[in-house]
Amino acid sequence: MSRWKPDARGRLEKAALELYNDKGFDATTVAEIAARAEVTERTFYRHFGDKREVLFQRNALADVLAHATATAADHLAPLEVIARALAEAAPVFEERAELVRQRQAVIAANPELQERELAKLASLVSTLAHALRARGLEATTAALAAEIGIAAFKVAVERWIDDPGRHTLAQHIRGTLDAARHLTAPVEHAAATDEGSFTGRQNVA
Repeated sequence: MSRWKPDARGRLEKAALELYNDKGFDATTVAEIAARAEVTERTFYRHFGDKREVLFQRNALADVLAHATATAADHLAPLEVIARALAEAAPVFEERAELVRQRQAVIAANPELQERELAKLASLVSTLAHALRARGLEATTAALAAEIGIAAFKVAVERWIDDPGRHTLAQHIRGTLDAARHLTAPVEHAAATDEGSFTGRQNVA
């Protein structure tokens, strides 16, 4: 077993996602993940507490959202602040596109993991709402804006994963938030907005 190869954590994550998709999450063992990654089980547990943590490890998203929200221009409306913060966070996902797709497939096939994913999204809502309140936004408004933002982000990621046109995640984020802004608009206007999701309007400044 080649224990000296670099990036053991990355190889473990790749091996786990491949096995979860091939065999199913429940049927995959830590021993199998370690063997495919060419490390010991002890090395697996040095990086991850259990099989679920491979899917729900902390990434830079929460930190990026908090920082981008805190440093956004004062004159921007709350949803515009969120749009820019999410667009700034998009590379966190785009740099790991194939792993993100594999992860989403595993979670979609397992109701228990879906519950864990909802908890993770709720944590992101809390992070974003806190950052908006720190900008001086009233608590209820901040909470509502954060809920809308993360819900739109979830939909944008799903659309990005399934997008045959290969639009960027940032484009999908902008399009989804634009659609959210027009939920109370007349039907004709809302339809026109949806059809224009990937026009020049979507360039993120």
